[in-house]
Amino acid sequence: MPVTNRQIRLARRPVGPVRQEDWTLTEEPVTGPADGWFLGRTRYLSLDPAMRGWLDDRPSYLPPVGLGEVMRAGSILEVVESAHPDFRVGEFVSGSFGVQEYALSDGRGTRRIDPAAAPLPTHLGALGTPGMTAYFGLLEVGALNEGETVAVSGAAGAVGSLVGQIAKLKGCRVIGIAGGPAKCAWLTEELGFDAAVDYQTEDVRKALRTHAPDGIDVYFDNVGGTVLDAALTRLAVHARVVICGAISQYNNEHTVQGPANYLSLLVRRARMQGFVVFDYVTRYPEAAREIAGWIADGRLSTREHLVKGGVDAFPETFQMLFRGANTGKLILDLT
Repeated sequence: MPVTNRQIRLARRPVGPVRQEDWTLTEEPVTGPADGWFLGRTRYLSLDPAMRGWLDDRPSYLPPVGLGEVMRAGSILEVVESAHPDFRVGEFVSGSFGVQEYALSDGRGTRRIDPAAAPLPTHLGALGTPGMTAYFGLLEVGALNEGETVAVSGAAGAVGSLVGQIAKLKGCRVIGIAGGPAKCAWLTEELGFDAAVDYQTEDVRKALRTHAPDGIDVYFDNVGGTVLDAALTRLAVHARVVICGAISQYNNEHTVQGPANYLSLLVRRARMQGFVVFDYVTRYPEAAREIAGWIADGRLSTREHLVKGGVDAFPETFQMLFRGANTGKLILDLT
C-alpha cells in the first residue's frame, strides 16, 4: 500500500488570475479502505474553465471549494485496493475525486469505465462532462434543427470542438470562433467546420456577417465579453443563445462585462438561456451511447491535450486554460 498521498489544497481565494501562492501542496498518510470502500490511484486529472468559478465565495450551482480543502476536480482512478463488493482491483472509474494522488470512495457518484471502449483520457473529454455539456447544451437547450447555422465560441476547446462536430452531424452549417491560425486550421481542415474566425486578428462582427449572411440560429457561448456582444448582432429571427461559460470574465477583478447588445434579443425575437449540465445527469447514458457510436464510426474526432506531471504540476497546468494554450480537452497525465 502507498504510504503518502500528495494533494493540492486551496490556500486563499484568488483575486483576478489564479496564482501559485493560492495553492498549497500537502501530504497525508494513505489509509486502507474500510468495508464497502475502495482506494484508487489517480491516473488522469481533468482541468476545466468552470473550476475557476468554484474558487469564489459566492452563490453558484455548487458550493465553493473551502479554504484548506482539496481542490475539486474530475479524474480517472485505477482501483488499487478494494473492500467494496462491486469494485475490483485493476478496474478504472471516473468521478469527482479531487486533485490528489489517491482517493477513497464508497462508489457513490462514480462511473466504471471500459478502457477497451476508448482511451482512458477520452472518458474525461468526449465521453465525460465536456461531451455531455456539448450534447445537451446544443440539442436540448439550443433546440437545434437540421439546416440551421450554428456559431460557437471557444471552438477549439473541449466543449466547443464537440459542439461544432455534433452540429455538423445534425446537418448544420458551423462557424467556429477560436484564437490563432493553428486552432482555426484545425477546426476547418480536421473537424469539418465550414468556417473559422480568429478573434485575435479578425473583426468578429464583420467575419460573422460574411460567414452567416442570413444570421445565426444557434450561438453556443463559452467565452462571453466582446465575442458574445459581436454574436448578438448577427442573430437570426428566433435564434437561441446558449450560455455555457464565459472564460473571458472568470478572472475579472472588477465588474463582469455584460452584453451591450442585448436588445438584439428583442428585435430578433431570440432567447438567451444558461444551463448546468448536471441537470441532465440521469440522461448521461443516452448521450454517451450516441457519442461513443460517432467515435467508433469515425464521424467524431476527439483530441486530448495531455500534460505529463504530478499533482504539483496542477497550478501551472491550470493556467493554460486562461492563456489559450490548450487545444481540445486539457488533462494532467499522472501515469
